[in-house]
Amino acid sequence: MARKKDLDLVEDEDRDEAEEREDEELEELLEAEGAASGVVGFIGGLMIGALLGAGIALLVAPERGEITRRRIRTRMRDVRDDARGHIDDWRDDAGRELRRQRRRLQHRLRR
Repeated sequence: MARKKDLDLVEDEDRDEAEEREDEELEELLEAEGAASGVVGFIGGLMIGALLGAGIALLVAPERGEITRRRIRTRMRDVRDDARGHIDDWRDDAGRELRRQRRRLQHRLRR
């Protein structure tokens, strides 16, 4: 009879441990779900804010859309041209440096 009581106690402890593990797993799942909903909420808020900002910008714009688009297009063309100019300058500088280093190397090899 004492042996039966011991077995019952062991089974009760195993059941308690299993329930504790299930509770911990459930808590982890709920925490993960909460974190995911926080990200979704943040992205949703970001999108709504962007839409509201764009709408307000259109309402308070000082000029007609056609003029604004023309200015943006001109500005972007200027930026592109400036970038191309800088890239060409860097390419020329790199080419000059490469030729200079090649001459130095050839000079050292001749010695």
